[in-house]
Amino acid sequence: MKTEFVEVSDTQKRLTVEIPAEAVDAEIARVTATLSRRAKIPGFRQGKVPANVVWQRFKDDILHEVAQHLVPEALGLALRERALEPVATPDVTDVVVNALQPLSFTATFETVPAFDPGEYRGIALTKKAAVVDDAAVDEALDRLRQRGARFEPVEDRPLALHDWATVHLVRDVPAGTAGKPDHESHDNVTIELGAAANPPGFDDHLDGLEVGQTRTFSVHYPADFAAAELAGTSVEYTVTLKGIKRRVVPALDDDFAKDLGAFETLADLRERVRHDLQHEATHESDREVRDALLGNLATRVSFEVPASLVEQELDRRIDEFARRLVDQKIDPNKAGIDWQQFRDGQRDSAVEAVKSTVALDEIARRESLTVGDEDVESELQRYAESSGRSAASVRAHLSKDDGLGRLRTGMRRERTLDFLLANASLTIQ
Repeated sequence: MKTEFVEVSDTQKRLTVEIPAEAVDAEIARVTATLSRRAKIPGFRQGKVPANVVWQRFKDDILHEVAQHLVPEALGLALRERALEPVATPDVTDVVVNALQPLSFTATFETVPAFDPGEYRGIALTKKAAVVDDAAVDEALDRLRQRGARFEPVEDRPLALHDWATVHLVRDVPAGTAGKPDHESHDNVTIELGAAANPPGFDDHLDGLEVGQTRTFSVHYPADFAAAELAGTSVEYTVTLKGIKRRVVPALDDDFAKDLGAFETLADLRERVRHDLQHEATHESDREVRDALLGNLATRVSFEVPASLVEQELDRRIDEFARRLVDQKIDPNKAGIDWQQFRDGQRDSAVEAVKSTVALDEIARRESLTVGDEDVESELQRYAESSGRSAASVRAHLSKDDGLGRLRTGMRRERTLDFLLANASLTIQ
């Protein structure tokens, strides 16, 4: 077998391979013989069709099958002989196959070049101390109170600031004010008196209104109003008050703690809130250190990383974002997202992410960090338990499209990160 190797760039390579005619003819004979045994051709008994007849009738199919068998085998051998590891499936082109002639083809692919990541033991990192003070606990408790607020009807007084009003609302834009008249009518609209989103001066006209009363008034929107379609216009509103409610925030006491669940006292709730905040702060601090480490590693890769790896990272990010939308009950296809713009906006950070993984893989190789079968099985079991599925079903799902290989690679990179963090020069601030 003859091969010609060309380094197109630091990462892009091209192999031209030629398989000897004898090997091609031997494969043609094997495929033809197999086809002769099962071919059904009028005038011949099945299994007794002469090879030359099969060749004449099915020549194109035979040559296609020969190429399908010989090309991957020859390519794999050529890559191993030159110790080349493509980062993605090679692009095979210019396949030429005929009887009595060598089979030739060209494979274009990308690799990660050998490089020196520099000294990676003792990387200087700064970690934020995960400290939770009393003020943070008080703020979290107040957020719980606000979420626990209830609405009570008001029947003994007129509408006042911070009340919640249920109204019938009519909105009229007079002719000439905004180019053309507009009329809208909405029933059972809820309005918080004093809310920042209310039109300018709107609350003043409703203050003191009693249930059953109607008021008609005009609101002028300033020229610099945020909503451009309303800026500089005057709009007439007719509001009929149908009901008043006030928002009641529960007191911060033992009863409030008991209402939230397994807490006997406010002190128990406060301790749980502090514990949860401490956990979140520690997690955030760890995440920031990991991000800083990955950023450091990315700077050690000076060459242009393979484009296919960048595209894979971009695909992963889009898939992840789409899954988050689905989790929020949003159809990604109907979310009005410019996916190409989203992809372009992620490109720079995707390149940096690929550079950091390239550095991780090189360090893992130098440190002989591996992930064994038992590690993969443990991870499969852990995921199965957390997702409520069987380990067998998780394995079957991941076996598609080299999912197990990606899992093993990801675990090796995590192990390398742990190694680097354990050997880092860490300063706590």
